[in-house]
Amino acid sequence: MPKTTLVPPNLSFQPRPSYPYSPGAAAAGFVYTAGQVAWNHEGKLVGHGDVAAQTRQVLSNIRSILAEAGAGMEDVLKCTVYLADIRTFAAMNAVFAEVFPHQPPARTTVQAALAEPEMLVEIEAIAYRAP
Repeated sequence: MPKTTLVPPNLSFQPRPSYPYSPGAAAAGFVYTAGQVAWNHEGKLVGHGDVAAQTRQVLSNIRSILAEAGAGMEDVLKCTVYLADIRTFAAMNAVFAEVFPHQPPARTTVQAALAEPEMLVEIEAIAYRAP
């Protein structure tokens, strides 16, 4: 089964000209998102200094990528969360729990230097939707 590149309308500015990647890709029922940050539909970072607000935007971006493949948040198997400061884990985790209230996906969370200093959280997801 060939690969499908996923670029939802609200993320049509991705990738940035100097970054060769797709917001998402799907094949054989699996959906992979690129690491998503808190860019809104205009390509502007939202939630400056607020990890909860950024987490909401990031998960919204992931939701739209999954929808392009006919999947939803309930299909997410695994997330990898990158936090600029691990001390903000509780704020990210609270939003994550709102979005995944039942049968949450497997998750790894690490502290990492992100692409821009204003970025506080980046999340990538893997989902499966039977073809």
